[in-house]
Amino acid sequence: MISYADYERCDALALAGLVASREVEPRELVEMAIARIEEVNPTLNAVVHKLYDRARAEVAGKLPEGPFRGVPFLLKDLLALLEGTCTTNGCRVYLGQIAPRDSEIVRRQRAAGLVIVGKTNTPELGILPVTEPALHGVTRNPWSLEHTPGGSSGGSAAAVAAGIVPMAHGGDGGGSIRIPAACCGLFGLKPTRGRNPLGPFVGEGWHGMVVEHAVTRSVRDSAALLDATHGPDLGAPYVAPPPARPFLEETKRDPGRLRIAFTTASLLGSSVHPDCVAAAQDAAKLCEGLGHQLEEAKPPVDRSVMSRAWLTLVSAETAAEVELLSRSASKKPRASDFEPGTWMLAQAGRAFRADELAMAVHEMRMTGRAVARFFEQFDVLLTPTLAAPPLAIGALQPKPADLAVLLALRALPHATAIRKVLDALADRAFEFAAFTPVANATGQPAMSVPLYWNAAGLPIGAHFVGRYGDEATLLRLAAQLEQARPWATRRPSLALPIRAVSG
Repeated sequence: MISYADYERCDALALAGLVASREVEPRELVEMAIARIEEVNPTLNAVVHKLYDRARAEVAGKLPEGPFRGVPFLLKDLLALLEGTCTTNGCRVYLGQIAPRDSEIVRRQRAAGLVIVGKTNTPELGILPVTEPALHGVTRNPWSLEHTPGGSSGGSAAAVAAGIVPMAHGGDGGGSIRIPAACCGLFGLKPTRGRNPLGPFVGEGWHGMVVEHAVTRSVRDSAALLDATHGPDLGAPYVAPPPARPFLEETKRDPGRLRIAFTTASLLGSSVHPDCVAAAQDAAKLCEGLGHQLEEAKPPVDRSVMSRAWLTLVSAETAAEVELLSRSASKKPRASDFEPGTWMLAQAGRAFRADELAMAVHEMRMTGRAVARFFEQFDVLLTPTLAAPPLAIGALQPKPADLAVLLALRALPHATAIRKVLDALADRAFEFAAFTPVANATGQPAMSVPLYWNAAGLPIGAHFVGRYGDEATLLRLAAQLEQARPWATRRPSLALPIRAVSG
């Protein structure tokens, strides 16, 4: 028997250790995760597909002898396919589409011994940095139910913060691991482009901007999971440089004296909230106290070029997604099958010329080269993770006037008007997610570290970007910060004890 207090105090590796020593049975852990979902999910709406019977059947059989044997896990309901189940991508068009096999990253996660108990909420097609899809409804932040847990891995982050599981799958195309990690007081690592597999059902995500991994409570869990999943899969278009040693081993090594560039100036927006400035300054002071060399410096990112290129690429990718659905689905997708903003992105993607798409890719790659030159002088870049604390629920939803225009344009599309409206919506999103998309454009690893809470009790993340292929330095630094400023015991008030579960 395991109590919730015992379950909640353990990270994933600690739970796996209890299973390995036979102090706890995998079925007990699964039953604890299920009980926790039933306890808090009606409030949070983090888990949108429950896979209880499947999980119970798995632990009743023989589990793989991996590093996370018997540990409950949640999959984000986007990209990650689990054989025999539906991945909706937060969009009603995908309802009823059953995966013929696991995607490669899910196969590797299961081979590591993880037991999937459910799937978590995500915005439609993972586009927004908040989790409020029309299909599954709003997910709320365990630290404050009136605020967002971020997105697009918002359901996963809310579930981990609430103590349902110690870590959960996430994906990151513009900050979608790091944004919810910052909003929910968790550690969130976006690996290098090509580090983890995206196949076999996805060739690449958003022209190389998307990578999958997880949100975790501990640094070592993130490192150990990356050890279990990294490496190219068959036909991978990008391959990250091989690590010198296991990532988990890196968390036990001293980072040395790092050269850290530091800025609180917005990279893609116009302003940064004082709480986020304070969080980054606090992180800089902590790093300085640990012996690192800090210098105020900002990477050469052209705000207008970057935001325009990002919108062009994501619009084109959304249009392509709708086209793929048109070819594969029995019924042709209609505008009413999508949220207005998603459909407008697809309309814009159809309106962009081929040369505009090529230019956007070119501009992203040139940004990558310019930022790479910046990192010849520095080991790490430190910024706020976000330009504002967790937003109130509904803050990024189209305003009534925007929605009226979107609905009108859905009926009578006009390319110029569509672009104008989408530019305004994108500007609003980039005001919030002003720092994270740059690492997606360049392919560099980046992480949000939970070192600061504001006066309202909301978590505020510190964002660190490393050189291309250099997760090792980030993980060493993260482990050092975790030891200097432990965050594991900080829990939202929603994480209340529940009864012991015997299974």
